[in-house]
Parts: sequence; C-alpha cells; structure tokens
Amino acid sequence: MLSETSTATVRATLPAVGAAIGDIADLFYRKLFDAHPELLRDLFNRGNQASGTQRQALAGSIAAFATQLVEHPDTRPDVMLGRIANKHASLGITAPQYEIVHTHLFAAIAEVLGDAVTPEVAAAWDEVYWLMANALIAIEERLYAQQGVTAGDVWREWTVASRIEDTPDVATFRITPSDGAPAPAFRPGQYVSVQVELPDGARQIRQYSLTGAPGVDERTFAVKRVRAGVGPEGEVSAQLHARLHPGDRLRVSAPYGDLVLDGSDVPLLLASAGIGCTPILSMLEHLAEKEHRSPVVVVHGDRSPADHALRTDHAALTGKLPDAVAHFWYENPEPGHPAELTGTVDLSGVPVAPGTHAYLCGPLPFMRAVRAQLLDKGVAAADIHYEVFGPDLWLAQG
Repeated sequence: MLSETSTATVRATLPAVGAAIGDIADLFYRKLFDAHPELLRDLFNRGNQASGTQRQALAGSIAAFATQLVEHPDTRPDVMLGRIANKHASLGITAPQYEIVHTHLFAAIAEVLGDAVTPEVAAAWDEVYWLMANALIAIEERLYAQQGVTAGDVWREWTVASRIEDTPDVATFRITPSDGAPAPAFRPGQYVSVQVELPDGARQIRQYSLTGAPGVDERTFAVKRVRAGVGPEGEVSAQLHARLHPGDRLRVSAPYGDLVLDGSDVPLLLASAGIGCTPILSMLEHLAEKEHRSPVVVVHGDRSPADHALRTDHAALTGKLPDAVAHFWYENPEPGHPAELTGTVDLSGVPVAPGTHAYLCGPLPFMRAVRAQLLDKGVAAADIHYEVFGPDLWLAQG
C-alpha cells in the first residue's frame, strides 16, 4: 500500500507523469541500452523495440499500476503483475536487474519533467516503482521455485526430434531434452522461451506456446514466420524456419504463462485467430485426455483454410470431446464453406452455455471484439481470460 503522503503526491502528479510517460519510456530505453548494450542484444526483443510496442507496454503498465494505487488502495492489480512476472521468469530476469532499470528510469523521469521533479515527487514515485518491482520480484521467485530452477537460470538444452511444415509460413518442431532427463511439467496454455543465436552474434529470445498436452517428455511448438510487410521480417522466426532441423540443439526455458485452464469441469469457449490457436490446441488435448464432459465451443478465425495452422489437429481434438463443436471462420473460404462462417468471427448465432469460462488468444482487435460479444451474451468479465503474443498493450491500456 502506498503511504498517505506519497498517495497525495502521486495523485497530484499522475496527470503530468501520465502525459509524459511515453517520452519517459523512450528516453529510459535509450539510456538503458547506451549503458548496457548487451541487454538489447541478448534480452530485449529487438523487433518490439524497433516498433515501439515495448515502450508503450512499459509506459502503460507503470501508469496503470500508479492509478490502481491511488484509486483502489486496498487492492493490487495481480492480473497485470502475474502476467508481467511470468514473462520475466521465462526470460530469466533477476532481482538486481530491477536496480538497473530504476537507475535509468528515474534519470529519464528527471530529464523529461525537469524542475517538476522535486525531492517529494521523486520520493513518491520511487515508492511506486519499488512497490511494483518488489511485487514482481516476489512473484518471479515463486515461479522459479515452482519450476525448481534458480533465479535467472531457466535455460536447458533440447534437441529437435522432428519438424513439420504445417503451412507455408508455420513450422512445428518436436523437441526432447538433450540430457535425457524428464521434461519439466507445464499447464495447458503455457509457453516457453527459445533463445536463438543470430548471424550478428545476438542471442535473441522469443516465446512460443506449447501445443501438446502435459505429461510426456517431448514438447512441441509452432513458429509462424513473420514476413516483411507492414513491419520488418521477424529475425528469429526467419532464422528458425531457415536453419532449425532435426538433430539441431537449442536453448529453451522452463514453461511459464498465466493463460491456463483452471481445472474445473465448467462449460468452455476457446477462441483463437491466426497462430493464436497454439495454446488452444494444448488445452483441447488436455481436455480430451481428462474426458471433459461439459460443453466446449471452439472458435477460430483465419484468412483461409490454407493459412489455418494445425487445422487438422484443431478439428480432430475438438472431435474427441463428447460435447464439443468447432466454428471456423475464413475471410477467403474454400468452395462449399458455410456462408455464415465466411468473414470474421461472429458469435451472434453461437449458443454459449450459462457459466461459460472463455479463453482467447489472437490479435488484439480480434480479442477485443470477441470479448465484447461474450459480455453481451452474459459471460462474466472475470471468466474471460486472454493471451497476447508480444507486449500486452491491452492490459497496459486498461
């Protein structure tokens, strides 16, 4: 809980800090990478830095946390903190790195806001920062302990057992532990980080959802190649598509992620778009193994059947459940595809059982649209869960 004095100061300065937080985040990252270029080379996603999405996520999360402290002092934004902590744990973030961030963040605040940063203002926002940082550190320590790893040492070497070209832009890799020891447990919907050495020597890290069910010693994940177009080509996805083959080894983290089934036998709606189907497939396989009896509605949107990654598995796993139905919408369908399932996802004609819990994964506009439709159908906001591939701009924007 923020102290009474700091609460008053943060409340009074929040509009000014909020208005400048984008500039603060931009300057912070420039200062951070000037002092520690290895962090940009080997830890931070260079693609997200180039596009500015990581800056937006950082700025939004700090502003959202501060707003929560002053407007709802008796509650903590655990959803936001848990999501950030899981991502940090998958990267091997350690407590001392928060000191580094603090140094450059507060230097950026002082430079952007100038004389407005009085000692009182600096002390109040310092309190905000360490409330958030220490909460994250505590969650991350628990996550490391749950996986039986020490803080920051999340990496293990795996060997590629097979590779399948699922679509022209999606390859699925099956991997096994190189040391022959059992694979760590994971929950359906979780992801791993994969560390890839690039031609310039950088060791960039990306997260990929696990597509199989827990309980076996092999792991599978699908990589969608990001082609040049609206943005630059994805350097890690291009490298994996071009150079990762059976017999090759790569460094993979322990599994993390908070988009996981809660284990209760309730009606479910599993909605995805594009490569967002990957965590849904893990959930479906797990549900089939556990003989889930309640209704399950599977929803997916894509450009065409040919673009629908793991389409056969998506349909087959749905078919293994006793009370499940799949609805696949395609903007460019094959001949004979139902007219009502042409275009983008529209739940107006899809029955949703009372008490449904929904899990969403896909582009942000898709998830916003599906969430709005589910709320209109009476699904409780607390029962709608989602995963963003990349910086969580939805959470940061409130």
